[in-house]
Amino acid sequence: MEVTIYHNPNCSKSRAALELLRRKSYKLNVIDYLQSPLGEEDIKFLLKALNMKAIELVRRKEQSWVCLGLQAESSETQIINAMLENRELIERPIVINGSKAAIGRPMENIMTLLES
Repeated sequence: MEVTIYHNPNCSKSRAALELLRRKSYKLNVIDYLQSPLGEEDIKFLLKALNMKAIELVRRKEQSWVCLGLQAESSETQIINAMLENRELIERPIVINGSKAAIGRPMENIMTLLES
């Protein structure tokens, strides 16, 4: 089975998730989304696979979020555009298995996804 991980090598949780997947011997598609930016359709796919609204995928403690002046009540389009322009705003790691996905915070989310 091939599993995709949207990975940020600067993030300890993301590195731990990648290591977990490697130990489990999954065929991996690793996407470093800081180096290979996501497009609008990619983000919309992730939101659908995660069954989330855009605000749930945003790291609201990041300085760039604060500087943008966006709020939880901002529109989906505004938040998606913010993630497109500021990749560090995207929560991580994100693991995709088939048509479903999970954010690896906590790591148990990944295990639940892989067991389903």
